[in-house]
Amino acid sequence: MNLPQRVHTLLFDFDGTLCHRRPSSLDVFFHLLENTDLEVDPESKRNTRRFVHYYWANSQELMQDIKEFDKLTPPFWENYLKRKLIAFGLDEERGSALSSQLQPGMEKEYQPEPWIPPDVHPTLSALQREGYTLGLVSNRSMPIGGELSEHDLDRYFDFHYTAGEIQSWKPDQAIFEFALDLAQSTPQQTSFIGDNYYADILGAKNVGLHTILIDPHDTFPDADCSVIHSIGELRGRHQVNPREA
Repeated sequence: MNLPQRVHTLLFDFDGTLCHRRPSSLDVFFHLLENTDLEVDPESKRNTRRFVHYYWANSQELMQDIKEFDKLTPPFWENYLKRKLIAFGLDEERGSALSSQLQPGMEKEYQPEPWIPPDVHPTLSALQREGYTLGLVSNRSMPIGGELSEHDLDRYFDFHYTAGEIQSWKPDQAIFEFALDLAQSTPQQTSFIGDNYYADILGAKNVGLHTILIDPHDTFPDADCSVIHSIGELRGRHQVNPREA
C-alpha cells in the first residue's frame, strides 16, 4: 500500500488504531465462549467483530439501546452482550439466556490496560519528519489530551480533538470536515487511517478522503479501501516532503 503522492495530511483514529486495550473485550468474550459447548470458529468470530464495529458507529441499534437502557449501565452491557451472541450465531432466546450467564465473567475478566504497539512511535515520528500534517480524530466523548501526553503521543500531532468536543460523531461528515478546516487541507490531499470500517472508513469516504483501514484480524476482507495490518506499514512511503511532491 502506497500513500497517494498528492496526500500531505494524515488523520488518525485513536482507539483500536494507535491505542489498544489488552485484553480487548472481544478477547475476553471469545475466551468465555470457549468454555461453553459452542464452536468458536473463524467465521463466527469475524461476524461478531463486524457487528461490534457496526454497532459502535452510531448504529440504530446503539441509539435504541441508549434510549431503552441508558448508556453504560449494567442492563445496557448485558443487552449488548446478547447482541454480540446473536451476531456470533445464536438465536435470541439462547443469546438472552447465555448473556445472563456470561455477564459476571465479562465483568470479572475484562480489566483492560492501554497498550501502544511498538511501531506507533517510530511510524508517527517518520511521518512527521517526512512533512505530513498529522491530526487525531477520536470518537470519544471526553477530551483526550491527557492520555496522549501520558503516552508521549501529543508531540506528533498538529491538532487533536474528540467527537464530544465538537458534538459530531463518526461517521457524521461534520467531524471529518472539522479536521479539514484545521489542517487547511482538501479531501483529495487527506488520508484517514482507522480501524472501524463503518465509522472511520465509510464516514471519511463520504467526505471524499482517501481511506486506510487497519485490519489486523482480516475482519473486512472485502473492504473497498486501502488496507494495512499494522501502523508500521505506513512508514517509508515517501522520502520527500509531501507538500513538495
